[in-house]
Amino acid sequence: MVEREFGRYFPDMEALHASFRSQPCFVCEVVSGTNDLPQHFVYEDDEIVAFLDAFPKAYGYTLVAPRKHREQVTKDFTREEYLRVQAVVYGVTEAVREEVGAERMYVYAFGSNEGNAHVHWHVVPLPPGVPYEEQQGAWASWDKGVLEISRQEMADLAGRIGRRM
Repeated sequence: MVEREFGRYFPDMEALHASFRSQPCFVCEVVSGTNDLPQHFVYEDDEIVAFLDAFPKAYGYTLVAPRKHREQVTKDFTREEYLRVQAVVYGVTEAVREEVGAERMYVYAFGSNEGNAHVHWHVVPLPPGVPYEEQQGAWASWDKGVLEISRQEMADLAGRIGRRM
């Protein structure tokens, strides 16, 4: 499967970033089921969750996070805990790659101590044919907008990725 054609839109970034800085932790809300956005889980266990990004910049864009609120990529984990999370990141990355036919996969850990602090990894597929100038960090950027994907398609995609796990 290759990158499907979807429209794109530009969310209100000022409002989105303000919410990251002033609202409860969005990952904790996802884990507790109190987030207002639809959640499309591809994987979950007692320690880790993986779900499609509600604002996908690429088809199959997935977030992986520990259930427990942790803020530092390595410091807040024992070596064993970190490796366990990375094993799930690996599994999700391979499942997404296979499902969407990505030419390359990117894995990023974004966040800020000032907001959006719950550590999480972005699993981002790059479909074939993307020009070099639009690859790497540019591919996960907000600059090109967010894909308009229906809730049903997101649910179907999450199910397919989950089955590949």
